[in-house]
Amino acid sequence: MLFNSYIFIFVFLPITFFIYFYLNKKNLITQGKLFLVLSSLFFYSWWNVIYLPLILLSIVANYNIGKFLLKNGLNHHRKFTLTIGIILNLSLLGYFKYADFFIENFNTLLSTNHHLLHLALPLAISFFTFQQISYLVDSYRLETKEYDFLNYTLFVTFFPQLIAGPIVHHKEMMPQFAKKENRYINYYHINIGLFIFAIGLFKKVIIADTFATWATTGFDTATTLNLVEAWVTSLSYTFQLYFDFSGYTDMAIGVALLFNIKLPINFNSPYKAVNIQDFWRRWHITLSRFLKDYIYIPLGGNRKGELITYSNLMITFILGGLWHGAGWTFIFWGFLHGTALVIHRIWSTLDFKLWSWFAWFITFNFINISWVFFRAKEWDDAIKVLHGMFSFDLLLPASLSHKLAFLTPYGVHFGGFIENVAGNMYTIAWILATFSLILFFKNANQMIPKKLNFFHALFSSVLLIIAVYSLGNKSEFLYFNF
Repeated sequence: MLFNSYIFIFVFLPITFFIYFYLNKKNLITQGKLFLVLSSLFFYSWWNVIYLPLILLSIVANYNIGKFLLKNGLNHHRKFTLTIGIILNLSLLGYFKYADFFIENFNTLLSTNHHLLHLALPLAISFFTFQQISYLVDSYRLETKEYDFLNYTLFVTFFPQLIAGPIVHHKEMMPQFAKKENRYINYYHINIGLFIFAIGLFKKVIIADTFATWATTGFDTATTLNLVEAWVTSLSYTFQLYFDFSGYTDMAIGVALLFNIKLPINFNSPYKAVNIQDFWRRWHITLSRFLKDYIYIPLGGNRKGELITYSNLMITFILGGLWHGAGWTFIFWGFLHGTALVIHRIWSTLDFKLWSWFAWFITFNFINISWVFFRAKEWDDAIKVLHGMFSFDLLLPASLSHKLAFLTPYGVHFGGFIENVAGNMYTIAWILATFSLILFFKNANQMIPKKLNFFHALFSSVLLIIAVYSLGNKSEFLYFNF
């Protein structure tokens, strides 16, 4: 089930909301939690009920492993148990997400012909796997409390964050469900939740899905791209990805607030970043936190000298790239970001600073170029886009041929403008307007008022009406594929 669908907005969400709080009002607290768990599992099963047993098996296994780790604080088998738990989680993820990738590379390396499994990727497996690994590690460190099975299941399956995050910690979620005041309707939370949800829905349906057309055509359909078309393609995906994923996160935060649950912020204007470290403090914040706490620091972090630090950064981000997808383009994207962080760390030791605008320009263009590899289905698709971006094949609209004819001797041509990406002059206007939006306006988190007034209600209502009116062209969220 999609957040950006009529059935979610007008059927599933209101029914779940009213029944949950009705049960709480009748002091049926356990029944309320059980209903929320069952609703979340129904939400998950809407995509494909076949994989419902998979997430339930994962929950049961991890709950019992975590329970053992908590109850046996001095047992010398705890480390072995933790290792088994992590292996089980990674094996589950590896089988469904990476089996065909390894078979393909095995066939290529050894010239064999093993058949691919062609497994469908279970929805949300990357997210609930990471979430439960963090729970096991924290249980091993004795940083968790013992929860009953119902509470643990609610922690994993709570439907606003189940499909694509944010990746939450038990300590962020469980105390909120335990608070008595959170069991009852809070009208302030409802107003703020709807305000944030409206912004997120507008981001997804109007902005992200608009850019999706040009990005998809440029990457997947066009055989060649000139200079302008290639930049339109890359920028379209750069904006599509941000507004798609941050739109989902806004909607998740908004929906969770309806149930008095505050999810962690996952984006903080990442395209305003002035260096790559700043970017990763703003982009997919909960994933960055997971990579830091459960990979980078356990590897040694920055405690064992500069060379080991550089190595740890590279390993962390290559694994981060692999987490996003089973392909060499994802691994290379992780390698690029690891390399950029190493360079930034070295640069930071020098007593030299760039102008802020120039630092932003370098950072944004690096991010934009690296997204090309993240998006490309094959290496050839990435090379096609990059070749166009750095070519001198400039094609301008035919209407400008009389005014700019003097540019013809310099290789500038006139004709169908950005036809290969199904674009027009409105495309350029969208790109310029979106640049203004990300650079000069507040993000959704910064727009949250302490007290709602008429303007906020009008603003969110307009966004909601426009977005709901456009739901006929609904599309899945990009991170569903990761």
